This record gives sequence, C-alpha cells and structure tokens, in this order.
Amino acid sequence: MSNTPDRRFFGTDGIRGKANTYPMTVETALKLGQAAGILFTRGNHRHRVIIGKDTRLSGYMLEPALTAGFTSAGMNVTLAGPLPTPAIAMLTRSLRLDLGVVISASHNPFEDNGIKLFGPDGTKLSDETELEIEALMAQDLTARLAGPEHLGRASRLVDAAGRYIEAAKSSLPRGLRLDGLKIVLDCAHGAAYKVAPAALYELGAEVIALGVQPDGFNINRDAGSTAPRQLCEAVLEHGADIGIALDGDADRVILADETGEIIDGDQILGLIARDMHAQERLTGPGIVATVMSNLGLERFCAGLGLALHRTKVGDRYVAETMRDLGLNLGGEQSGHVILSDFATTGDGLVAALQVLAVLVRSGQPASKACRVFAPLPQLMRNVRYNGVSPLGAPHIKDAIAEASARLGQRGRVLIRPSGTEPLIRVMAEGEDAGLIQQIVSELCAEIAQATADAAG
Repeated sequence: MSNTPDRRFFGTDGIRGKANTYPMTVETALKLGQAAGILFTRGNHRHRVIIGKDTRLSGYMLEPALTAGFTSAGMNVTLAGPLPTPAIAMLTRSLRLDLGVVISASHNPFEDNGIKLFGPDGTKLSDETELEIEALMAQDLTARLAGPEHLGRASRLVDAAGRYIEAAKSSLPRGLRLDGLKIVLDCAHGAAYKVAPAALYELGAEVIALGVQPDGFNINRDAGSTAPRQLCEAVLEHGADIGIALDGDADRVILADETGEIIDGDQILGLIARDMHAQERLTGPGIVATVMSNLGLERFCAGLGLALHRTKVGDRYVAETMRDLGLNLGGEQSGHVILSDFATTGDGLVAALQVLAVLVRSGQPASKACRVFAPLPQLMRNVRYNGVSPLGAPHIKDAIAEASARLGQRGRVLIRPSGTEPLIRVMAEGEDAGLIQQIVSELCAEIAQATADAAG
C-alpha cells in the first residue's frame, strides 16, 4: 500500500529522505504543516499541535518550517525539543492535542530525516488519512489558510521530558525498583539521550550511559540498536547485568545479556508475552508480530496457547492489528515493542523496563531469563536497485516460487521491497541452515542480475 504510485510523500513510517533534498525540504515541511493543520481543524476550539524531534542537525531546518505551516493554518504549536517518538505520542494524547509530529529518521544516519504524524489518540495516521493530507498538499491552499487575526502561536513545553520520564517509570509494577542492577545504556546520540538515563537512575539502577553526546551528526553512528557492538563490549568491560540499546528516536530496543550476546526483538516479545500471560494481563489469547518474526517465536507462542497474528512490516500495522483484534502486545524483530497498556506506539524504554521487571522478580541472569525460545536459522540480505523494482519480472516470480517449494513446510521465503530505501529485502528461514544460505544467495543473485539487465 505504502509503495503505490498514489503516494508521493508518505512511506511505511511517514515522510523520509535525505535532508534538504526533495521530498525532505523546507517547502515540503511547510506544505505538510498547512495541509495537516487544515485537515485536523475540526470544531471551534483553538487547535493545537506538538512537535518533537531527535538530534539531527536538519531538525533545526524542518522544525521552523513545520511551525510556520501549522501557525499559518491557525494552529497553536507546542515545541517539545528532542524527545523520543513515543513521548510525543503520549503527550499528544495526554495533553488532548489535535495532532502530534515527530521530526526523525529513526535508525537512519544523520544525513536523512523524516516527519511522522500522530492523531489525537496518539496513534500513527492511517494510510487513508495520509492520502488525504497528500491530496491537500497538491492544492493551492491560500484561500483556506487563517486570516491575520486567527494565526497560531508557538511556545515551548518546558516540562516535556519530565512528563515522559514519569510516564515511563509508571509502567513498572508499583513498588518494584531496579536497585542493585548495573545497566549499560546506549542512546545512539539520539532523542532519548537525557530521558532514558534519568528514568533508569531514578528507579535505582547503576547506569553506564553511552551515546549521550549528540552533536547533530553522530546520531546512530556506530551506536544504538542497529550497531550494538559497543554495547556488548561495554557490558563485558563493566560487568553489567544487562545492556540496553535504543535507536535514534527510541521507539525500538535491542538488549545484550551479561555475556555480551544480543537479545533481539523476537526474544523480547516472547519474554514479555510469557510474563503477561502468566499474570493474566494479556487482553486476548494472542499477540501481534510481522512477517519478519522468527518461526521459533510462533511455535513458542503456540506452546503457551497463544496465537501469533502476523502483519506486514511496520509498527503502525502492528498497532492497527492490535486495535482490531483487541490485543495489548505486539512488536517487531527489529525491536519495536508495543505495550498498549502504556503506549500507543513502539517504546524502547518501556519495553526494556518490562524486561528489567522480569529480571528483578526472577533473580535470573539475562542470559537465562531473556532466551525463551530457540530461533530457527534465518538469513536476510539486501539487494539495491535503481528505478523500477525487479520483483515484477516473471522469472523472478518463478525463482521465488521455486525457492518456497524447496522449503515446503520446513520453512518460508519472504521477499519484499524496503519502505524507506531502494532495496529488496531477501529473507528465508527454516530448519536446514545450509539450504537457507543457498536459497538466499541464489535469489539475491537473480534479483541483482535482473537489476543490472534493467539498467542496460
């Protein structure tokens, strides 16, 4: 859906691109603010929007452009400064605002940036609403903008960080603290560089903080959930009980146990599911994950009597399915974990706190407590392409069908385009690691050759 020709700007997670290059320009941000401001002006009250961002240099360019767009549409703008994506979602709802905006490209390097929007309920906008905004952006909105006497104002929310810290801390069971835990925390020089260390410290933990010196350029650079090497090394160096790595906007988390081994989003999801199931806190007999989650997680859930409902990739689709099915837990292998009892979107800090609660209650080391199932061999590689995706070619479709037939019931093949980059993601998993390696290599070679042929 997000890659159809009708969508000029929005992808799987808002608008994203290279900063100061179309579409991630001042002009786009201004037009987006005007269009979204007009669309979400519903009623006679003074309409309000909150804008948060991560630590990228280009945030200073996009934030005033969005502010100008919203105020010209008659909306008052509340500026929150650098804050995690889930914090903006929370504040949008708790302050009864009409719209929330996050300026961030999540786990991408500093050269990129993005804009994602949340509705009054703190959830990401639907595909249909995004298309409505795009339709307005294509129009001349001059006649629909506010008159001079109805222009919006801009102000700063001085206690934004404190509000989020308290909300995150309240996700722990009453009376439970983290005293005695030594935690390495990598904030990726991103949006959580102040709030995450503060929350863990206030809960009693000894915190060794990494990635907390943003300079506008170093967000996600060899740090955070997509580059956890320094996290693992620091856990061993400091003899920590666990390591926590957030990404640039802190909506995802990856862990490292006390031996320095990575614990991915599937294991985190399985651990939290088992814990919530045991405490009868799940709102239904199942959880939600994406097509990327390991078959081992699906089998683990089945052993608990829980169904694993799969969606396409994107935490917004996980959240939508959770709402549709009345479930309160879902997530992605990449580390997005949505606990709808506490947050409307992925929240890396809140998810980590649920894992820490298990460690405190069980007294077990992370290496034991956080490995709840044996994952099946899974391999994913990316193939870059230019122009039109090669997946429509008949011989590529045949190759994918043949690979799926070879695995049969013992595994699966998943080929999909990235929602944010010109990449084809080639994934296979199954019980035979050698066969998985062979299938992925052959499919990547086929797709790469098709791309080269198309380029002439």
